[in-house]
Amino acid sequence: MRGRDAIAVALRHPDGRIVYATERLDSGFHGSRWAKLPFLRGLIVLYETLFVGTRWLVRSASVQAAGSGEEGDEGVELGKGSIALMLGLTLLAGVGIFFLLPLLIASVTTSKIDNGLVQHLVEGLIRVAIFLGYLFLISLAEDVRRVFKYHGAEHMTIHALEAGDPLVVDSVRKYPTAHPRCGTEFLVVVIALSIVAFSLVGRQEPAVMIGSRIALIPVIAAVGYEILKWGAKHRGNAIVRAIMYPGILVQMITTRQPTNDMIEVAIVSMEEALKADGETLPLGSGTVPRDGLDVPAAPKAAEGAAGGAAATTDVVGTGGAAVTIDPPLPGA
Repeated sequence: MRGRDAIAVALRHPDGRIVYATERLDSGFHGSRWAKLPFLRGLIVLYETLFVGTRWLVRSASVQAAGSGEEGDEGVELGKGSIALMLGLTLLAGVGIFFLLPLLIASVTTSKIDNGLVQHLVEGLIRVAIFLGYLFLISLAEDVRRVFKYHGAEHMTIHALEAGDPLVVDSVRKYPTAHPRCGTEFLVVVIALSIVAFSLVGRQEPAVMIGSRIALIPVIAAVGYEILKWGAKHRGNAIVRAIMYPGILVQMITTRQPTNDMIEVAIVSMEEALKADGETLPLGSGTVPRDGLDVPAAPKAAEGAAGGAAATTDVVGTGGAAVTIDPPLPGA
């Protein structure tokens, strides 16, 4: 869970305990005036999310391995260079599969059609099909289904916090697994924006079209973040709800109904994120047992930090969920 100035991570240890850790957001940009500028702030949040998320995925895996008696060390820590390499390879694969592959297929299949708009429409439809197909295929894996359950628990906990309910299993359980600021919805917005942006480029030489797909990705991501924030603030408007509804539908794939023990993990993560930012827990919260996780070289979040926005979801997913990005609560 991401707060204003810190993140909190909760894990279900192999021995059954819930362990947690908090750390400050220290990307070098966080808290600066650059981090508050529209469009640029989305890229900074994305940067922080990717680095923090990757680091905690590795840490959580090492805790699981060590606790299960496998080869592993709870003190495993990746350096920035290793994280950058992992992210670079991952992003390279993502750009190739979700942006360049649709361009290649559309260019070949529409090569004899003079109307460039047809190519862009076909490219967009292929990109949507690949995206949805990818989510559906990975959802068939048992481990990923478990991840999606944790994802649902995360969103349900956020709903309970926003409603002012105590953060206990019975209160959280009544809320839906979909949430309007989910990273899945961000990806849906990015896909939709890419169709519009690339159509403006038009049919050009292959090198220009490939270059435009790569160069426009950060622009599309920055605009997508602002649209997501705007949509979250105006969700009460029926037209806005209709426009953003595809993101809710896709969450039918990326979230599942969690078990009670998964909800407990999400609650601990939320509560520790709130405390790390100096927030007061909702009345009746703080009942789930937990133990601190000793993480070498991980700066602990200072208790009693200045008050401000409540925590948000999906900095590292939950319990090892895929890295996603959720913007702060309205007014944050």
